[in-house]
Amino acid sequence: MTEFDERASAIWSGQAAAYAESFAAVCAYPIEDLLDAVGAGPGVRLLDVGTGSGNVAAAACARGARVTAVDADPGMAEFTAAAVPLADVAVAGLPVLPFADGAFDAVTANFVLDHVGRPARALRELGRVTRPGGRIAVTVWSVPAGAGQALLGRATEAAGVPRPAHRPVLAPETDFPRTEQGLVDLMLATGLSGPSCRAIAWNHRTSAQGWWHGAAAGVGFTGHLIAAQPSETRVEIKRHFDLLGAEFTGPDGLLALPHLALLAGGTARAGALPESG
Repeated sequence: MTEFDERASAIWSGQAAAYAESFAAVCAYPIEDLLDAVGAGPGVRLLDVGTGSGNVAAAACARGARVTAVDADPGMAEFTAAAVPLADVAVAGLPVLPFADGAFDAVTANFVLDHVGRPARALRELGRVTRPGGRIAVTVWSVPAGAGQALLGRATEAAGVPRPAHRPVLAPETDFPRTEQGLVDLMLATGLSGPSCRAIAWNHRTSAQGWWHGAAAGVGFTGHLIAAQPSETRVEIKRHFDLLGAEFTGPDGLLALPHLALLAGGTARAGALPESG
């Protein structure tokens, strides 16, 4: 594991319930398209990597797939095991998965490559555990991000909180452009054939209190930063959050937060490319 992996792991540790109650809903938007991209259906052996609160696993089970779900965080795995009893759930994570070569017909990783220190190695591992001809589909957040994704960060910055030195940042030599072409190129470089990628955009509708709840509980990178602040600073961040959130608030009082992401799929093939990235 890289330093990025270790810091990301520390940030997400113990956040299963808070994540499920808050930001899991926004990450669920692409799930049906993700499962369509790998042909998830009755009898398909599907591995969901970085399952989080198990939303992808649950949707795949509903389609009749034979689902294995893993997460590096024991709390996330425990949550999913309880929430998705039809899935075989284990504690495991990238960059090394405890499965044989070609063990699965399909592999999904929903917003997982955003949280690994070596995306190329992680994607190569997804290809390794997929049978030749099997499908792999992933999502990542776009850069630049949607305006709604930046709300919490803007509020934190407006409150005068500096970017923390401990926030994990990928080394330039291991990162990739968070664009359609950037993700396609990464798939090609890691041995997947016929990759395709498209941008997806949606407005995530939620209450202001619900969106703030996840951050205040320490979920995610920005939430971890907010939760670490003294109480008076958190109050100031919340004040700016309420002010800035007004631009996204509809007549019904709910936030409509624009989000942008990338959804990509590729086909596994026999033989691995040399290790790199």
